[in-house]
Amino acid sequence: MTDAPPDRRRLVLVTGVSGAGRSSVMRTLEDLGYEAVDNVPLSLLTMLAAPEPGANPLAVGVDTRTRGFNAGQFLDEVAGFRGRDDLAVDLLFLDAEDAVLLRRYTETRRRHPLAGRGGLAEGIAKERARMEGVAQAADVLLDTSAMPVGELRALIERRCALTDQQDLSIELVSFAFPKGLPREADMVFDVRFLRNPFYVPELKSLTGLDARVATYVAGDPDYVTFVSRMTGLIAPLLPRMVKEGKKYLTIAVGCTGGQHRSVTVAERLGQDLVASGWQVVVRHRELPVAAQSRVPCGASLRRI
Repeated sequence: MTDAPPDRRRLVLVTGVSGAGRSSVMRTLEDLGYEAVDNVPLSLLTMLAAPEPGANPLAVGVDTRTRGFNAGQFLDEVAGFRGRDDLAVDLLFLDAEDAVLLRRYTETRRRHPLAGRGGLAEGIAKERARMEGVAQAADVLLDTSAMPVGELRALIERRCALTDQQDLSIELVSFAFPKGLPREADMVFDVRFLRNPFYVPELKSLTGLDARVATYVAGDPDYVTFVSRMTGLIAPLLPRMVKEGKKYLTIAVGCTGGQHRSVTVAERLGQDLVASGWQVVVRHRELPVAAQSRVPCGASLRRI
């Protein structure tokens, strides 16, 4: 999350829909050194975050199971915390597609907290209704639909680590348009106009992390102009975002399969931003984690 000044206590409020990974996030935060408290009654939130010199950073899990939960009241509490000089507050909202939530609950055989006679689907719908407005107020919205637990943990470790960080955290995500836009994306670029290695037999089974694929994509006559203009568009915005207090920026680059062109362009954009002095994390949504980890990366360019 954000870097808290020495005289301000970090407070991370973790919320979202049931089944989206809140428990995993809370365990990760506890491992990072946060005092982690889950499902505290809403009426006790202010007491829990009372000024306390030298107190550990605090992570609080809140969802519809929390006693006395009301979205409006919860957001009032958040606004109150944000107005305090002794706290550095982040609201993290975890979400996932309904079909994914249904599958997760079916696989684990757990009961949804709001599932009554109408069943699991009705429980999910009720919870979304009760959470209305909370996602829009979040500092960070994470869609965990296609995110393995290990990847979610790595993302939280990066964003919430209790170490010095750059003011703006930049994440580049490559993806496939047919599988849906990354819901956390602030900016989206479509690179489906570039020539496609999928139709080259010797390149079809490779990814944009392979030099041969990257060379092929870069050989498109419009590649250099496009990448140059894309970087030229983004670069001047970053200092302005820092000035405005923005802490997280997610840039998504999409193609048809999320294997070749989007991966190549995301990698190139990441290198360009790192060369300008920014800390960047690159995530290739459609590639297996093992495939991504084979490629070494520099100190300022990380892949998760």
